[in-house]
Amino acid sequence: MNSLDHLGIAVKSLAKARKFYESLGMKVLNEEIVEHEQVRVGMVPVGETRIELLEATEADSPIGRFIAKRGEGLHHIAIAVEDLSATLEQLKKNGTRLISDEIKVGAGGHLYVFVHPSAAGGVLLELCEDPPQGV
Repeated sequence: MNSLDHLGIAVKSLAKARKFYESLGMKVLNEEIVEHEQVRVGMVPVGETRIELLEATEADSPIGRFIAKRGEGLHHIAIAVEDLSATLEQLKKNGTRLISDEIKVGAGGHLYVFVHPSAAGGVLLELCEDPPQGV
């Protein structure tokens, strides 16, 4: 069954964002750099879901360009799916506009693909799947 996996928030400083969320009694976990996306990521568990804090490691990265154009804020919504490959094939078959038509590996080993905002009501939509077991 599909579920809300996380909300991605673009921030200028992960350290500053960490202080804010910790002031609310929350913890930032699993901080890591995703090299191919040029982003530093920190996950903040919130009930059954998470907030993904995204800090650009390069100005000309997707998050760097987002912040330069729009400032800090909500970057994307992520939905967990059970079979990302099958979901992606169905989207391609339907002619859905995608950011990339190949599945990538992101923070925590999660598999993901982004649906273009023009196909998802003006929202950048990430579809993700838990990492394969044993990896």
